[in-house]
Amino acid sequence: MPGPGLKALFQGAWWMFLMKGVIAILFGLLALLGPGLAMASLIMAFGVYALVDGVSTTWAAIRGRKLDGHWWLLALEGLLGIVLGWMALSSPATVSLAFLMLFGIWAIAGGLLRIVLALRLRKEIEGEWFLIGGGVLSVLFGGFLLTRPIAGMISIMWMIGLFALVVGISLVALALRARSFAKRVQAAVGA
Repeated sequence: MPGPGLKALFQGAWWMFLMKGVIAILFGLLALLGPGLAMASLIMAFGVYALVDGVSTTWAAIRGRKLDGHWWLLALEGLLGIVLGWMALSSPATVSLAFLMLFGIWAIAGGLLRIVLALRLRKEIEGEWFLIGGGVLSVLFGGFLLTRPIAGMISIMWMIGLFALVVGISLVALALRARSFAKRVQAAVGA
């Protein structure tokens, strides 16, 4: 049962849920209608985050170098963030392609390992064909990403877009219900 603090949050901040929902819906539409632009936006956002995180981590490592003999590990992490952030901002197409290639390789490797596991465990488990089927689908999906990276990118952005739409619609519905609830509470208090 939610406490009074949670009710107060919904009553006073319904508009934040509405705003988040509208932004999610807009991003979902962008991902569905312009997947290339949406992917570029995500890569740019990652680039900014990685760059800011890298600079702040490097700065913290340098400032704390007299306190810890392993400060260089933190500095190395920060420098890696700076490099990745710079790469994402200067060449988002290359970064997205590299991500899709790594994702494709991971899907194939994971699928093959699931197939091998299912074959090794077939005498010990029932329904191993579920594991084999999932492995085969993973291998096929990974192969699709590696052989058709642009189509794979569009497919992934469509999935993200659909997810964002569903989340956005649910947040807008929650906000409207919270607003309605807040109005009923105010009317009851005023009466």
